[in-house]
Formats: sequence, C-alpha cells, structure tokens
Amino acid sequence: MLCIGASLAVTRIPQQRQFHEERSRSLGIQRRRSSIEMDSAIKPATAIAPPRPLIMTSGSSGRVNALLSLVSLHALRSLLQLLNGFILLLLLPFRRRTVVVSAADRPPATVAVAGEVVSGARKGAGSGGAMVLTVPAAMLPWWPRESQEAAARRGMAIRRMGVEEEEDEGRRSERGFALFTTARGDTLFTQSWAPVSVQTKGLVVLLHGLNEHSGRYNYFAKQLNDNGFKVYAMDWIGHGGSDWLHGYVHSLNYAVDDLKAFLEKILLENPGLPCFCFGHSTGGAIVLKAALDPKVKVCVEGVVLTSPAIGVQPSHPIVAVIAPIFSLLVPKYQFSGSYRSGPPVSRDPEAVRAKYSDPLVFTGSLRVRTGHEILRITSYLQQNLSKVAVPFLVLHGTADTVTDPEASQRLYNEASSTDKSIKLYEGFLHDLLFEPERDHIAKDIIDWLNARLDAINRA
Repeated sequence: MLCIGASLAVTRIPQQRQFHEERSRSLGIQRRRSSIEMDSAIKPATAIAPPRPLIMTSGSSGRVNALLSLVSLHALRSLLQLLNGFILLLLLPFRRRTVVVSAADRPPATVAVAGEVVSGARKGAGSGGAMVLTVPAAMLPWWPRESQEAAARRGMAIRRMGVEEEEDEGRRSERGFALFTTARGDTLFTQSWAPVSVQTKGLVVLLHGLNEHSGRYNYFAKQLNDNGFKVYAMDWIGHGGSDWLHGYVHSLNYAVDDLKAFLEKILLENPGLPCFCFGHSTGGAIVLKAALDPKVKVCVEGVVLTSPAIGVQPSHPIVAVIAPIFSLLVPKYQFSGSYRSGPPVSRDPEAVRAKYSDPLVFTGSLRVRTGHEILRITSYLQQNLSKVAVPFLVLHGTADTVTDPEASQRLYNEASSTDKSIKLYEGFLHDLLFEPERDHIAKDIIDWLNARLDAINRA
C-alpha cells in the first residue's frame, strides 16, 4: 500500500507541473493578444513609422560643436580685453618724453586771441619789446603738450624773422609772416619776401625739406626778390613754426593738400602774376605730387626741384615690410639708429654747423610714421613719373647720400613734359643752396625762371 501511494504521488507531481506551465503559456498569449488589440484601437497599423536609420558621427564633429558653443559674446569681450592689455604692455617703453624749452626760446610774452587777424610783421622787433601775435582761437591745437611745443617754435620763428630784418641794412626785401589755417584746423606758419626796389614780375612758392624750415631760405628768397620774384614759403606740418609734434608727419598727403590750398590763396591775392613752385628734398616730392593734379598743373608755369626725394630706399628690405605695422602701433617712436648730428649735406662746414645748431631744425632720430610716409610718397612718384607733364628743372649733386641723383635722372628721362631740364653737379652734396657754390646754383635757377617768363611774354 505504501509503495502504491508513493508511486501515485510521484506521478502527480509532473502532471501538476505540466498543468501550471500550460496555464502560464495560455495566460501570456492572452496578455499579448490584449496588448495588440489595445494598440490597434489606439493607432492604426498603417500609422506605425518605420525605425529611423542610425547615423554614425565622428568624435571631431562633436568637439567642433562644443567649441562653437563656447564662442559667445562674453568670450569675445574677454579676448579683446586680453589683446588690449598686451598692446598696452608693448607700448609701455614708448611713453611720451618731456620737452624742455628754454626761456630764450619761449614765444612772446604777450599773445592776444581774437577772431580775425592772422598776420603780423616785424614791427617792434628792434625796440626790445615783446612782439604781439594775434591769432584766431580756432588755430590753437587741441593737444596741450604738443600745442605748447608748437607755440614755442612759432615764437622762435617770428622773433628770428624780426632779428634778421633788423640786420638787413640794405632793405632789399619787405618780409612778413602769416598764419594759415588748413581744412583740418591745423595752423601753419608762412612767410613772404616782396621786392622793395624791383617791380614784381612773378611768384615763387617755396617748400623746404625734411626736418628744416622756411626761414633757412632767407638768403635765396632775397636773391629771387632782386630779380623781381615775390616769394611765399610754408612750414609744413611738424616743422618750423607750424602745428604738430616736431619732426612728426602723420601723412605727407596732408602736406600735399596744404600746399594746394596755400597755392590757391596766393594766386587769389596776386592775380595775373605767373607762379612757380620750388621744392627741396622731401619738399620737392610734395611739390611734384601736387603738380600731378591737373588743377595745379594749369595754375603754375613750372616747378624747380633740388635733390628731390624720389629715390629713397629703406636701409633693409625688411623695413618696408614692418614699417606699416610699426607706423600704426608706435607712430611717434624714433629710430635710435638714425643720425644724431645729421648726415653730410654740404661741403661748407659752417653751413652744416648752422643747420644742426638751429633749434627750429629737428635733429632727433627719425620718427617711425615720418619714415613710412617718405617711403610711401617716393614709391608713388616712381610709379607715376611718366605722368609728370608740368615744365620742370631738376638739380642734384652726384655725391648726395640722402636722396638718389639717379632717380632725378629717371624723372627727366620718363616725364612726359615737353619742357624739362636737368643739372647734375659733380661731387656736390644734398643741400645745394648751402654748398660753397650756392650763388652759382641760384643763378642757374633764376636763369631758368626768367627764360620761362620770356616765353610767356612772347606767347
């Protein structure tokens, strides 16, 4: 009996297990059917979208997107502040230098500010009293330090003019000065020499060279007066008694535009008189560029150029590459390698000594922006020599080490002018009108001017 019961118990256990497994399968099938029916009721089978394809991307694209997300306005501002601080750090060694002006070189003690009068003369210069300079209020530069320095130089130029006229016993000329306001609002010191005992038959507008001033041409101006030419001269920006920091030229195009405006003023004041332009060195380059303007060409009868700055080359090719960059970053910085006592410009030792001891002559090292502007204007002229159509006389010393006499020869060869002349002086240096043979050179210039006047009168 026990054995039969045990066998029956053993038989029931697999049957119960099979029964439970079949029941679980049936319940699972029913649950899946109900789930499918519920899904069918909610969304039709046709609306089921196919699975999207899996797009694989590289890790680099993810990094680019992350980088772009970081470039925000705040990040750009931080970068600009960093660059600004770096530039200020670079400019730290180039701080402004203090300029000391001695009491003897200060401008006159009495300076009146008015709204109209812009000219003066040498009245009272010999009486020991201070000269009164009346200028418009608009002529005062806005930058205090540079305006004081320019005012000191202007006072020197006016006082020197009075002293030189007192020493002129023959009274060959009537000399005066005027302050000319440019379209930019800058004040330029100008002066004039008029014949006293000779009838005026023509005009000469004179432009000095780099780092000097118009007063250095007093002797030559009086030689022109003796031959019937009234002379006008202008200290261009950064020179002599004119505005801007001494020896600094922000743009030579300013000087070209100022010359055109000054020339227009002179022609209005002297109607009917033939007009010529004279330019030395960089002043010659300014005159030549102005003469390329058709409006100027029809106003002048010819130009005279002594040692013109047409062929000025940088000391090293790399200078031409870095000059534009440094002229923007540190335009007033001075090259320490420039001449301190000045290059040899005359074979007359006394003339050299007088030039480099003149406080109105800038004897410091060349400023970065000034040097860059000289390279720019010479490059422009070399590319446009064939367009020069105005009558001209060019004079150059073959031993000139400042400007290239071969460039003057190129000007003569390539210019389209039908009336052109060149004179090369063997062994002469840069400042031709301050060489021992200055009278001979002045005669060559005056003879050329008179020949042009004779041709005008015959026509």
